[in-house]
Amino acid sequence: MPRAPALLFSCLLGLCALVPRLPGLNICTSGSATSCEECLLIHPKCAWCFKEDFGSLRSVTSRCDLKANLIRNGCGVEFESPASSTQVLRSLPLSSKGSSPAGSDVIQLTPQEVTVTLRPGDKTAFQLQVRQVEDYPVDLYYLMDLSLSMKDDLENIRSLGTKLAEEMRKLTSNFRLGFGSFVDKNISPFSYTAPRYQTNPCIGYKLFPNCVPSFGFRHLLPLTDRVDSFNEEVRKQRVSRNRDAPEGGFDAVLQAAVCKEKIGWRKDALHLLVFTTDDVPHIALDGKLGGLVQPHDGQCHLNEANEYTASNQMDYPSLALLGEKLAENNINLIFAVTKNHYMLYKNFTALIPGTTVEILHGDSKNILQLIINAYNSIRSKVELSVWDQPEDLNLFFTATCQDGVSYPGQRKCEGLKIGDTASFEVSVEARSCPSKHVQHTFTLRPVGFRDSLEVGVTYNCRCGCSAGLEPDSARCSSNGTYVCGLCECNPGYLGTRCECQEGESQSGYQNLCREAEGKPLCSGRGQCSCNQCSCFESEFGKIYGSFCECDNFSCARNKGVLCSGHGECHCGECKCHAGYIGDNCNCSTDISTCQARDGHICSDRGHCVCGQCQCTEPGAFGETCEKCPTCPDACSTKRDCVECLLLHSGSSADNQTCQNLCKDEVITRVDTIVKDDQEAVLCFYKTAKDCVMMFTYSELPSGKSNLTVLREPERGGTQFPVKIRIQGLLYLTAVVQKKDECSSGDHRWGGAGGL
Repeated sequence: MPRAPALLFSCLLGLCALVPRLPGLNICTSGSATSCEECLLIHPKCAWCFKEDFGSLRSVTSRCDLKANLIRNGCGVEFESPASSTQVLRSLPLSSKGSSPAGSDVIQLTPQEVTVTLRPGDKTAFQLQVRQVEDYPVDLYYLMDLSLSMKDDLENIRSLGTKLAEEMRKLTSNFRLGFGSFVDKNISPFSYTAPRYQTNPCIGYKLFPNCVPSFGFRHLLPLTDRVDSFNEEVRKQRVSRNRDAPEGGFDAVLQAAVCKEKIGWRKDALHLLVFTTDDVPHIALDGKLGGLVQPHDGQCHLNEANEYTASNQMDYPSLALLGEKLAENNINLIFAVTKNHYMLYKNFTALIPGTTVEILHGDSKNILQLIINAYNSIRSKVELSVWDQPEDLNLFFTATCQDGVSYPGQRKCEGLKIGDTASFEVSVEARSCPSKHVQHTFTLRPVGFRDSLEVGVTYNCRCGCSAGLEPDSARCSSNGTYVCGLCECNPGYLGTRCECQEGESQSGYQNLCREAEGKPLCSGRGQCSCNQCSCFESEFGKIYGSFCECDNFSCARNKGVLCSGHGECHCGECKCHAGYIGDNCNCSTDISTCQARDGHICSDRGHCVCGQCQCTEPGAFGETCEKCPTCPDACSTKRDCVECLLLHSGSSADNQTCQNLCKDEVITRVDTIVKDDQEAVLCFYKTAKDCVMMFTYSELPSGKSNLTVLREPERGGTQFPVKIRIQGLLYLTAVVQKKDECSSGDHRWGGAGGL
């Protein structure tokens, strides 16, 4: 049967699940429910009438209808129509300061406990707020690679404790510092294991002939407010030497996370774990090269001397295990790594929530500013994580950040200032009823926070009228159970009052089993007995309905999956889960995947359709339409990156900001710009001293942007024309200043020229 235009329009707006009755369609009555529980599962707008004499002249399925229809047809108030609801059980107010009175907890999230009662297919929502409170205590554990290549780094951090404490106490009045070190597993092929190397693995190495034996991880200093102890411990350290390039740092990270008592992590403090290295890490399965087949158990293995005892017994931990243990213990991991390994560790941050990465200079001279930048970055954002989410629940988040704008589908706020509050609306939907009548619980926790919100889930899957059931009731000819206004017949009996036995003559009832004159009995998918259809079983699913006209397997599919795996098939139509629309539920309504780095949907160059950007600006492409060499703002969008990372000027000079701006750029500095490159856009800007800074911009096949930047700005003087080709479509002529003397320190951007 063709759909009404109104239904199509509603579906396009994502309202299909909200409109149960439209011209020619009533999902409640068309669902052919024969019991109260079946009715409640069809749609949250459906109600079941349990009045005994209701529907005496109608079919059994007429008891399941819209509430307004039941009342209008004489049901009165004898109907079941439970609604979803939310109840806040505990809601302590947010703290304003991290230095709370003795005995009181610092509250950074509210509420703390909520319970939701859900009817299948229905939604309920609740609000929560998260605040990065001022003057919150900080625990910082410094974990250092002591392999031979880090020798100069060790020299440069000997007084780090004092300097770091001075800077951190500008941010918090309660700061503690700890220290640990690592090298790698002291077995072959990771370390030198010949007897002559056991006491000095640097024997025979001319550049540095003396070093300490290799080790896995050593916890050297518990968290303390005595920074002189940190300096003293660092001064005692000597580097070691391992055999292969990768290090065993992930063993150390896991031990620092799970050995809470030995490290000294406090309950009410921001936990920072700074991981410094100049090489790549070993990960799970690498240990098999050394004969270690036992996976890491995720437990603490520090002995009385605070040395990692399982280093030569278990494999390296996996990224998943690291992420789990860091999250369990509310630890923010900061990768401080050299530039050549930045992208590898940057990719790790996508797999380990709450992790940031900063570029460490080869000699660690920038470690102090690096830590301050990482701290500011962590404190400027809030991201919710979900723990133990039941499989039959859908969660949908809407974030309201410091700008007051709501971002549907987003569970993260960035750019916050300390003291700001981020708000989130969480919508919860039950897709179905659990197989057993049980309660579930899941937890919402901001990444890196101790605070959490516990959400209890109760399912409204049973009808209250079921409590009054009457077995072998006289109302059912003593052949069945009376429940919720109708009879459930014992095996072998049929009829509205269980008055017939199977196998009795059916000649007088044949037409009552036809959906319409001329239609086959029981739609050809059942047997007519005593004016009722008994539907056949099917290997594909369930056949049901008064005339066996419905099933749960004949709905639209996507790539062979019924309702795309995002909905339930009900009588030939997909009933989509929250967050999906469409005939086969293949269209996501989540727009977070369309959000560009600047927060704009599809970079303001397209529309978000089914969770993907459709670029409408000519020349725009990329996952969020962020790439557009031919757009009027092509040069200006890349200017911030060039200025930030290479020119170190302007308000964008913050290191974390630079990394965000240049996330997808490959940057090369040159002495001379090729101005007639046919595959690149030439960009140039005048500085305040009439100098010209130039760079070219092109897109690589990998999807990254290639920026070629002039090392020094050029002095204004003689002008000459430059012809610029933009992707073979357009030639422009620009005027560029001829190179002359220009101060290398003049890196301030002036007015824009060129494109």
